[in-house]
Amino acid sequence: MVFSSSEFVLLFFPLTLLLYYSVPKRFLMLRNTVLLTLSLVFYGWGEPLYLFLMVASILVTYSLGLLVSRAQKKNAPKKAKLWLIVGVVFNIGLLGFFKYYDFIVSSLAKIPFLSFMEGAVLGIGLPIGISFYTFQIMSYLIDVYRGDGDVQKNPLMFGTYVSFFPQLIAGPIVKYRDIDTQLSCRQHNVDMFTRGIKTFIAGFGKKVIIANSAGAVFEDLTALPPSHATVVGSWLAVIMYSFQLYFDFSAYSDMAIGIGRMFGFEFMENFNYPYISKSITEFWRRWHISLSTWFKEYVYIPLGGSRVAKRSRAWFNIFAVWALTGIWHGANWNFLFWGLYYFLFLCIEKTFLKKFLDKMPSVLRHVYTLTIVLFGWLLFCFTDISEGFAHLGHMFGLGVSGFISENVVYILAKSAVLIVVAILASTPLPKKLYYKLIENKNELTRSIGAFGAIVLLLVCIAYVCSSGYNPFLYSRF
Repeated sequence: MVFSSSEFVLLFFPLTLLLYYSVPKRFLMLRNTVLLTLSLVFYGWGEPLYLFLMVASILVTYSLGLLVSRAQKKNAPKKAKLWLIVGVVFNIGLLGFFKYYDFIVSSLAKIPFLSFMEGAVLGIGLPIGISFYTFQIMSYLIDVYRGDGDVQKNPLMFGTYVSFFPQLIAGPIVKYRDIDTQLSCRQHNVDMFTRGIKTFIAGFGKKVIIANSAGAVFEDLTALPPSHATVVGSWLAVIMYSFQLYFDFSAYSDMAIGIGRMFGFEFMENFNYPYISKSITEFWRRWHISLSTWFKEYVYIPLGGSRVAKRSRAWFNIFAVWALTGIWHGANWNFLFWGLYYFLFLCIEKTFLKKFLDKMPSVLRHVYTLTIVLFGWLLFCFTDISEGFAHLGHMFGLGVSGFISENVVYILAKSAVLIVVAILASTPLPKKLYYKLIENKNELTRSIGAFGAIVLLLVCIAYVCSSGYNPFLYSRF
């Protein structure tokens, strides 16, 4: 079940709100129990078998957290470290098995003397959201071990943290210390609830109107036979995929943040208009912020970060983070190459390019960044690397039928308004206008804004009820 489905919007979410707020405010623990129960229902809706896997992770990690805390109180740091290692190995082991086992075995089977391993491929399905909730679980254990967060003694509270449905299957990745207090004490008021509704509707609109439409254009273009490939069509396909990926994922994050607010939780922003960036370094401060922050705090800094004696070690630390970032996104070589691609450009910027970029005109810096990002999405999009290189060749006139074709002209003309809307929506302007309307002091203006938000919600609901096309790209991560 995804947020942009009719089952969620018309059934699950209204029922959850009704049950949650039917519990008196003073019984916060009972409200958390409602959230935990319905979050498990939410996950089990599409993953009934893997629900037991997530519950096992919750119970094991909860127990290990208690053991880590107990060892620290007894001044037994070695034992605390041992329990931490057990927890990390257990959770990384589950993630590794379900996400990477088949990839590793099938890759080894391509080696001539290991071809017999082809029979060991299990065809295991990937549990939805395992990459996200595994990182949340590990942040809890590490924070308890470091003393950055208090151990959670109530299993229901810990289960609510891990399984809370808004950010369960696609983030943002919420660190335990950021939500610990909110689990036991949070505000429920009209202002926060209405802010949540506004954020949810904005994300819903981004998903349904922009992301789905851009995805449909991308599929139309890539569905054309290779003999019909054109330069313009190939560039347009990558641009549309870039819009689809950004608006699909950022919309989900917006909806998650909005839903969280309706239940009294504040989650960190996950995207900050990455397509307005003027360097790759800036881009990764704006894109999937919760993931970048997680790797920085739990991998990069513990490895030594940039404060190491040897430059080679500093490069290794960056390499480790970006190799892991690539692999985290998927069990395929293209994701690893995608991570190393950004490692290369970040190193180049840190070494010398950033100094030159700072002196360049703003427009050129922006063009440079978007060009690198577009080619990065080309690596990200095509899991078949040879297919990706073929598409790259088409973008530069290799193996194409021509510069443009009638089909591409038609698709381009049909998508012109969408492209303009997507470009504008990639900047802060629409958000400023949206909130200026719905939060205006003038009652008439505010009423018009509220009416517009309701119309947008109804249009989105009508779309998801009538359209069979409603993909969610990050569900595979």
